[in-house]
Amino acid sequence: MDVKEWYMEYKIHKNRPGLLGDIASLMGMLDINIVTINGVEDRTRGMLLQTNDEEKIDLMGKMLRKVDNITITALRPPKLVDILAVRHGRYIERDSDDRKTFRFTRDELGLLVDFLGEIFKREGNQVVGLRGMPRVGKTESIIAGSVCANKRWTFVSSTLLRQTVRSQLSEDEMAPNNVYIIDGIVSTIRSNEKHYSLLQDIMGQPSTKVIEHPDIFIRESEYTYNHFDYIIELRNSPDEEINYDSFTYTSEPF
Repeated sequence: MDVKEWYMEYKIHKNRPGLLGDIASLMGMLDINIVTINGVEDRTRGMLLQTNDEEKIDLMGKMLRKVDNITITALRPPKLVDILAVRHGRYIERDSDDRKTFRFTRDELGLLVDFLGEIFKREGNQVVGLRGMPRVGKTESIIAGSVCANKRWTFVSSTLLRQTVRSQLSEDEMAPNNVYIIDGIVSTIRSNEKHYSLLQDIMGQPSTKVIEHPDIFIRESEYTYNHFDYIIELRNSPDEEINYDSFTYTSEPF
C-alpha cells in the first residue's frame, strides 16, 4: 500500500509531563510516523503523520478520543492550510463565509510568501486575486512566492517601478510554467486594445495568474468572481480598510 499523509490536531486541556511521549508511543506501536510536529496557537498541537494503513489512523483516533487531557479537533488528509499551520505554528485567517478568501497582515509576510509559493507550485490554470492598499507588499510577496516555487514571474501590467503595459510577450514568457503578474487597474482602465487582447490570451493559458486589485478587474472587465480560485487580502494592520476610492483613477504609482 502507498504511504499517505494525515494531519492530526488536538487541544490540550491539561499538559501533564509525558503526554506527548505517550501519544508518540501509541503512534509508534501502530507504525504511524510523525513527520512534523509543532504548537499551533494557544495550547493546540498539530502533527503531520505518515502511514500506509488507513485503519490504523482510525484506530488511533478512536483511542485518543478517550484520553481526558486532550480533544482531537482534526484528523484528515492534510490541506495546504494544515501544512502551513504546522510549519509556522499559526493558522491562516480564512473568511468563514467566503472560503476563497484568506487574510494576512504585513507582519505575516513570511507566512504569505510560503502560502503563495505552495499555490504556485501547482500546475495548470489558477487565478489568484490580491487585495491591499499601496505599499503594503503585494507585488514583492508575489515575486518572493515565485522564487519559493522556483517559477519565473512575468509582469503583464504593473506600477512597481513605473507603469508597465505589455502588448506582447516572447515565446519563453508564454510558457505555462510562468507566474503572470497583472495589475487589475492598469490592465482594465489604463491599457489599450492590444494589451487587453494579450490579457485575454494569458487568462486562457493553463498557468498561474495573480491579479492585484481584483475587485476593479472584475468591475471593469468581462471576468467574474467565479474565475478566481483564491482571494488574498494583505493589510498593514487587522483593522485597516481596503479602499480603492482614493487611487483608482489616478496616475500615481500604487
